[in-house]
Amino acid sequence: MSALPAPAELTFRPPAEPDLPAVLDLLTASLAGGPTGTRTAEFFAWKHLRNPFGASPGLVAETADGRLAGVRLFLRWQWRTGGADGRTVNAVRPVDTATHPDFQGRGIFRRLTLDLLDEVAGDTELVFNTPNGNSLPGYRKMGWQELGRVPIAVRAVRPAAFARGARAALARRPAAAPTGPPDCRLPTARDWLADPTVTGTRGALAELLRERAAADSADHRLAVHRTPEFLRWRYGEAPGLDYRVLTVHRGEELTGLAVGRPRRRGPLAEFTLADLVVRPGDRDSAVRLLRAAARESGCDHVATHLSPGTEAADAALRAGYLRAPRTGMTLAARSPGGATPLTLADWRFSLGDLEVF
Repeated sequence: MSALPAPAELTFRPPAEPDLPAVLDLLTASLAGGPTGTRTAEFFAWKHLRNPFGASPGLVAETADGRLAGVRLFLRWQWRTGGADGRTVNAVRPVDTATHPDFQGRGIFRRLTLDLLDEVAGDTELVFNTPNGNSLPGYRKMGWQELGRVPIAVRAVRPAAFARGARAALARRPAAAPTGPPDCRLPTARDWLADPTVTGTRGALAELLRERAAADSADHRLAVHRTPEFLRWRYGEAPGLDYRVLTVHRGEELTGLAVGRPRRRGPLAEFTLADLVVRPGDRDSAVRLLRAAARESGCDHVATHLSPGTEAADAALRAGYLRAPRTGMTLAARSPGGATPLTLADWRFSLGDLEVF
């Protein structure tokens, strides 16, 4: 039996269009079907080619006979800082990565990651992601810093069903899962965000986002600058991700918007509330959106992240949301060249900023 190629015997190069079928097969073999259940060329193009922050840099490891032994992609992202010296922080998020089972344990993941870090160093200031417990030690060895755990707030809608499902999950017991998607009747983000009277330059959403951005400029934390175009790409155009919209109005004025998606979590139906935007200081609209997410999503519970100091965080208790114990995502980060001075307190997230998609 011939020896498998070592990393030095592989070619490491950017992926090309003809590689796409093999890349999708490799990702599926390593990571299953992803958040939509099936890895398609359409989803890949939306995520990695049509991203408004730029196309994803990547590398593949190829054998001499043309087989793909590994793939690594970084999703481009942008954060904004507030204050008088507010600026854009170009970032990447390590996302889709896979090593073929025949080549595992040969250092290919590390080589792909470190080479890609060198490649993006010229135009990228920050690298961040939310590794799980299995992958976090490997990231630490490559220079990532663990910044802390991003908490999740939960509102139980059907307490009995939620309690049974939560106990099964915490005990790691298998539980019968219903088939099919949850019965959510909220309007789709695809339709709502495609309406030019809403998302156009003079539309209600654009006005809401402009007012929000002006108020947030005083907040020095890193945050995503939300525009109608970004929201349309992130939630309206995502193939196979069933995002829905909730809105609140005062008369004809749009005072708040929330976006989330119904999904199965084992035996439970969860409404993952990804984004919530209200006019500055409008806690009443935040309460209304949080309550409506529970009332109208058709799910057993709502899960979200409520960033400290926001109207949504201030409204959490009034709307029935509590921090869930033993949950959350570990945030890890570095600069392309090494350590980062950031802490968890330097960020203002929505769950949609960190959701794996």
